[in-house]
Amino acid sequence: MDEKQERNKFFGSLAIPALLATLMLVVKVAEMAFSVDLGHWGLAPRTLKGLIGVLTMPLLHGSWEHLLANTPAILVLGTALYYCYPTLANRVMVFSWIASGLLTWIIGIPESVHVGASALIYSLNLFLILSGFIRGNRMLIVISLIMVFLYGSFIWGMIPSLAVPQHISWEGHLSGALVGTALALLYRKEGPQKEVYHWDEDEDEDDEDEKEPKDDTSEATKDHPEEATKEKPYWDVPMPSNDELKVQYRFRR
Repeated sequence: MDEKQERNKFFGSLAIPALLATLMLVVKVAEMAFSVDLGHWGLAPRTLKGLIGVLTMPLLHGSWEHLLANTPAILVLGTALYYCYPTLANRVMVFSWIASGLLTWIIGIPESVHVGASALIYSLNLFLILSGFIRGNRMLIVISLIMVFLYGSFIWGMIPSLAVPQHISWEGHLSGALVGTALALLYRKEGPQKEVYHWDEDEDEDDEDEKEPKDDTSEATKDHPEEATKEKPYWDVPMPSNDELKVQYRFRR
């Protein structure tokens, strides 16, 4: 892939994450511009009305700090997803969005309201981290290690004793992590796989050749199988011609 194709692929991978980040920003700007609080449209666990939050939760944020914390993660993780797994990205994004929301709705504390893209972020992060190691692809493993380096501290957000005092949705974080793990296992055989190098193929071919018995039988022997069992006497050897017995000496003057 040349530089132009690489650049086009990168910006193409950035498109949907950038659109999502823009929607998150537009919602927050609308709240400020019209002096309204859309938090009541968030996810309310185990209530019929709260089911709407499955769709709206990633777009709503309690504060600018909350939004600014989630926006870079959406851009980085989303772009990595669409760049590395282009054939799976849409499915992983949609399932992460819906499934993490539904699971949060099931396990969330009653009378609480959950907003923010954290559940989606946790799902994308776990999918990227696990998929690289499961597939054994070197480039994807590097991406996995980068995600661990950038967002390795995400694990603390799933511990209730640490999350609750800071009004952090540990249920959303845990739901996202479980969904991302399930998707990595579910799609482990789709998308990019472990690289196969030429020397690996040659070794496999050599192993197959060793397993297959070699048939040294000539065509004549195949036509007359009884001749294959006869051992020729030592004197039954063709005599060499005189030309073959001649020795030529070359002298340098």
